[in-house]
Amino acid sequence: MSDVAQSATSEPALKSAAFRREREATWRELETLVNVAESRGVRRLSASELVQLARLYRATLSALSVARAISLDRNLLEYLETLGARAYFVVYGPKRGIGATLQHFFGVRLPEAVRECRRHVGLASLFLLLGVAVGWVMTSHDLEHFHTFVDVEYAGGRGPTATTEELRDVLYGVNEHGGDLSAFASYLFSHNAQIGIMSFALGFLAGVPVFFLLFLNGLVLGAFGALHAERGLGLDFWGWVLPHGVPEIFALVLCGAAGLVIGESLVFPGRHGRIENLRLRGRTAGVIVVGAVVMLFYAAFIEGFFRQLVEAPAARYSLAALNAALLAAYFIWMGRRRWR
Repeated sequence: MSDVAQSATSEPALKSAAFRREREATWRELETLVNVAESRGVRRLSASELVQLARLYRATLSALSVARAISLDRNLLEYLETLGARAYFVVYGPKRGIGATLQHFFGVRLPEAVRECRRHVGLASLFLLLGVAVGWVMTSHDLEHFHTFVDVEYAGGRGPTATTEELRDVLYGVNEHGGDLSAFASYLFSHNAQIGIMSFALGFLAGVPVFFLLFLNGLVLGAFGALHAERGLGLDFWGWVLPHGVPEIFALVLCGAAGLVIGESLVFPGRHGRIENLRLRGRTAGVIVVGAVVMLFYAAFIEGFFRQLVEAPAARYSLAALNAALLAAYFIWMGRRRWR
């Protein structure tokens, strides 16, 4: 009985040893190529090595299938499963490194997504500008309307009761955070990003609150503009706002447009179901929001540093014009086929 048991125990081991001996060279060669690809990148492999990689990968999967069928020892199965999984990610995984991925995102994917949603961008811009116009007209007619649109805490002492010199000091003096520009920039980025993300998130309520939020932000901007214009500081105010305002306002518009994309996908799903349409359109909206957050970071940097350190109106307007020109060129032309 003991001889029979020993023979039965040794038989799988003999099978595994013979199986490994016949195919081990293939596995080692595949493992070497996978190690190179994982440590140095797939591009380090030559054309012939890439062809060999695919062939060895298929052979290893075939060996794994046979090993499972004849119930070879567990250690060998685990080795082949691990090697097969590693090779899979090398063969079928993303071929771009992080640098190439970022380049593709900002060079192609983001501007394409914005152009794809240009109707939503235009509609979001319209409601923001409508709010600016209403806030400007009503505040110009009666300065007391200023606090109807602008919260007292947000106004920071600026309002109809502030003197012209006090308003001028804000435009050309130190910031209210005691000169700590880095902290101020961080605060502004956090504040503006919250507004932008809220605009995007409200899209899930059929997009209607997005219109209100854009209109409300326009009212605030229009009220501030009218107040400063009434005091003869109109050009100074826009020179103060526009350097950071161009990327910041457009970023908020993009977040609002992304929210409208979500709202439209829920209200008008088209030939797809709502869930499927939300999945498809949500990807595009998400790309736009990521780009908008980057723009808000840039706007906060300008607002926290450049605007506080540079007081010459000409320099401020020059940066605003440059930002507008670059953004227009980027979203209109970047990523089109002839530029790839």
